[in-house]
Amino acid sequence: MLSIEFCCPLPNGLHARPAWALKEQCSAWRSDIRFINKRLNTHADAKSSLALISTGTLFNDSCVLEISGSDEEQARRVLEHYLTVAFIDSDSIPSGDAPHIAHPLPRSLVRLNPQLRQAITLASGIGTGTLRRLQSDNLERYRQNPASAEDITRLEHSLATLAEQLNQRLRGLDGESKTIISAHLSLIQDDEFGGNIRRLIAEERLSLANAIIRNMEQICDKLSLSASDYLRERVSDIRDISEQLLSITWPELSQTTTFALETPTILATEDLTPSQFLSLDTRKLQGLILEKTGRTSHTLILARAASVPVMSGLSVASLTADIGKEVILDGVCSVLVVEPDEAVSHYYSVAQRLADKRHQQQIKHAGLPAVTRDNVPVAIAANIGSALEAPGAFANGAQGVGLFRTEMLYMDRDAAPDEQEQFEAYQQVLLSAEGKPVIFRTMDIGGDKQIPWLNIPQEENPFLGYRAVRIYPEFVELFRTQLRAILRAGASGNALLMIPMVHSLDQILWVKQELRNVQEALKAQGLRHTSHLPLGIMVEVPSVCFIIDHFCDEVDFFSIGSNDMTQYLYAVDRNNPRVSPLYNPITPSFLRMVRQIVTAAHRHGKWVGICGELAGECRYLPLLLGLGIDEFSMSGPRIPPVKTQLRQLESLACQALADNACECRSAEEIEELLTEFTPQEPARPLLALENIVVNEPLTSKEQVLQFMCGNLAIQGRTDNPLELEEDLWQREEIVTTAVGFGVAIPHTKSAWIRHSSISIARLEKPIDWESDMGEIELVIMLTLGAQEGINHVKVFSQLARKLVNKAFRASLFAANSPQQILDLLNAELSF
Repeated sequence: MLSIEFCCPLPNGLHARPAWALKEQCSAWRSDIRFINKRLNTHADAKSSLALISTGTLFNDSCVLEISGSDEEQARRVLEHYLTVAFIDSDSIPSGDAPHIAHPLPRSLVRLNPQLRQAITLASGIGTGTLRRLQSDNLERYRQNPASAEDITRLEHSLATLAEQLNQRLRGLDGESKTIISAHLSLIQDDEFGGNIRRLIAEERLSLANAIIRNMEQICDKLSLSASDYLRERVSDIRDISEQLLSITWPELSQTTTFALETPTILATEDLTPSQFLSLDTRKLQGLILEKTGRTSHTLILARAASVPVMSGLSVASLTADIGKEVILDGVCSVLVVEPDEAVSHYYSVAQRLADKRHQQQIKHAGLPAVTRDNVPVAIAANIGSALEAPGAFANGAQGVGLFRTEMLYMDRDAAPDEQEQFEAYQQVLLSAEGKPVIFRTMDIGGDKQIPWLNIPQEENPFLGYRAVRIYPEFVELFRTQLRAILRAGASGNALLMIPMVHSLDQILWVKQELRNVQEALKAQGLRHTSHLPLGIMVEVPSVCFIIDHFCDEVDFFSIGSNDMTQYLYAVDRNNPRVSPLYNPITPSFLRMVRQIVTAAHRHGKWVGICGELAGECRYLPLLLGLGIDEFSMSGPRIPPVKTQLRQLESLACQALADNACECRSAEEIEELLTEFTPQEPARPLLALENIVVNEPLTSKEQVLQFMCGNLAIQGRTDNPLELEEDLWQREEIVTTAVGFGVAIPHTKSAWIRHSSISIARLEKPIDWESDMGEIELVIMLTLGAQEGINHVKVFSQLARKLVNKAFRASLFAANSPQQILDLLNAELSF
């Protein structure tokens, strides 16, 4: 007998797809091949994918293949090569959506008084339809069938029929649907699946129905005990194929296999199997409410691929009174709207049109390169706080993760996350990154981030207290556990390590020794881990800046945390309202400090990033680029506009700007320099064709403001349409903006507008503007930036004076196209 010892290289463990691939490799040989998981001491026939799955094998588990037979030597050579080179490629799990943070309800919706139920968004989007319930299949009715001498024959016929049906279905599928059904096919073709049912019939004298159900329960029980979320969530797949097998065997007892959707439907159910989902008409399926599901549920993956919004957090029982009624599933604000009236329905009709247009724009621009106009590449990365944020960040165009705040894993819980939980979270990000760099900042806990189970006493000034790297020596096992998890996950991608709150060289030397110790322990245990983990530090304590050259001998990169660096540099608590006005990173002292850091680091061949809020501020991008920052890391939604602006910048012009700024005497002088600096993003005219609509079906004041703000977002003039809308409503509360003659001029000066704009909407029919000035047919909306030099009151006054002129109004109302309106206003107005 020959053997091959190896560590499981599969990031998601030995689930259906890699198990099937390994089974196929082993089935090619006459020899008996046995798979052993040494961690759990579980054994399996390596020619059975189901038996392999049942071993509960996770990433880095120590495993053995034992080969015995006439071709064992050749089999050993081929299989050893396969396990070393190709096995890991069989592990493929689509990453989940970014976690959804529910947006506060916008005023234009709240004013309509909708009936709402709070929920949790799993797959984003908006869907409208009749709420219907799908009852989970109760398998107990099948148990009444008595045992029969024909049971084995019936089993073979049913297994063959199910395999044929799955093969037929595969011919019409692609993408994730094909991959998932292929996994189901491999399970029912597995000798272990059918063999165990035969054994239960022969040895335990069970009827065929009871044997199928018992087999399902035994497999599901094993999977439920797994430490892997992914393997636990495969219970639904085993139940799925078992239900299909029962339905084929006793068609007269099966529920209708196809849940017919004849009209737009929101479907509520406790759980939905992949085959049930695939049987639905997704053209009519407008949304799902799943009481029980997991983030790697195959059903959820299929729903996301089909752009079907999904929510959880609502029990099916709580929805009983709403079954058969019209509902709206709002994945933006994470609410279910029940019995919407006409006004609420129109709000969501507008929201859906805007979402569709904006989605197309984002996809179009996200993948464009991050490079200056003179072809200097710049790294644009994302700040994230959980693994589920990564896919959304990459969809926004992130070239990596510049800051993974790992402390989020430690908060709001009763005990520290164990090594396996951390490993799975870190690995998930690396898999989503697909080779892009991911910087893991070690836990920045303690101090202002109180963790009750650490029992660290309350401090008078936690920002300057016992936190981050300062607590690691006391909680060294906690730190080592995190290092182990990051090193192990690092084998799945391009991982980097960053230490927060460092202020002395001794601290980083201690960290490096701990890192070496952990690496040696992992090696001694035979656990797969990365041998290359670049090490960096957060530059947030000013003392580091004066010995940056010493740090260059010990670390690979630096990342400036502008938030903490600013408050430490000025001794200003940014959360203290009495001194927070002094908190301003754009001062000569701060800029000179950044220049000193970058110059010293570059002299030693090290790169410098910035990951505080300052990194995502478009206004300061030219200044920071000119100082030599190599990487900018920010929240995902900020990435597209920053990349757009970056492509308009000349690096030499930015360097000159930065040099001049460092010689300024005050923050005010720097701001004047920035204002005078030629706008690098092409200047947008106040009046533009893209912001003029004619005969858009808008029937209320709420819809008008909703649509016009949403359109500004589509055109790249604001990144926060709901916040901009709120600013307009606040001004509207003070005094109506209707000016008579069928015209309203809503206006605001807002921090949420990137390009000052005048938007025009010629309405199909007059609407009530809720004022004494009569109904409105024309809306002229003025939105100016908070820093805009234009005085919005003067613009407002000029528009109002012009509208008093009867001839001008007549011409404006007679114009029947956006171009005619634009030409008329350009001819008559000047700003």
